[in-house]
Amino acid sequence: MNPDNSNSLSDSIAEELLDRQVQRLIEVQTYLRWIFDGFLWLTVGTASIWALRSDIELWIATFTWAAVRLTLAYNRLPMLGLGICVAMTFATLVWQSSIILWGVNQRERRSLIKQVKKIQEKGKSHPLWRWVCEEKL
Repeated sequence: MNPDNSNSLSDSIAEELLDRQVQRLIEVQTYLRWIFDGFLWLTVGTASIWALRSDIELWIATFTWAAVRLTLAYNRLPMLGLGICVAMTFATLVWQSSIILWGVNQRERRSLIKQVKKIQEKGKSHPLWRWVCEEKL
């Protein structure tokens, strides 16, 4: 067997393994983003909705934009909490949709490869090793 062939074969296998690990890292990041969004809704979102329950009752009875404006003006903290929840959910949706539709751009791919290599260097002591680098047979 030609030594150049075996070297290119091992390089292609290593590249394929790295691609799989980058894909797994993207999946882990997606799950973690959705878990964070769920946690945000369960904590900040629930508290914000609870604080706005009387205003929401008013909106259900007779919806007007003036009522929404007054709620924004006099209940800034709960509205800020809801805004953060909606914004984080929307950001996660846009991020995941862009990856599904257009894939990962080159700059982000280089960043993901660096992250995978850091996980590989740290080894089993890294918290993401199990999900990103460990090969399941």
